Amino acid sequence: MRVPPEDVAAVVRDTICEVLGVEPGALRDETDLEAEYGIDSLELMAVGTRLEQVLGVRIDAGELARARTVGQAVALLGGRVATA
Repeated sequence: MRVPPEDVAAVVRDTICEVLGVEPGALRDETDLEAEYGIDSLELMAVGTRLEQVLGVRIDAGELARARTVGQAVALLGGRVATA
């Protein structure tokens, strides 16, 4: 099942919250995951793997790592889903 582009933001936020163990309302577009939550490479890989499965798109770990904020990750993945 493909996720509609308009639902990507919710899926990305929910996945990040699951991996980091934070409340869904705690993340904003400007939340810097490394600075505010100390996300490490293993957690980032877990986020990427789960999002690949749910969104049905290939996610390069390096690209995801360069998306420092939640909003940047949503924009990156939203563009992928829209063109998939």
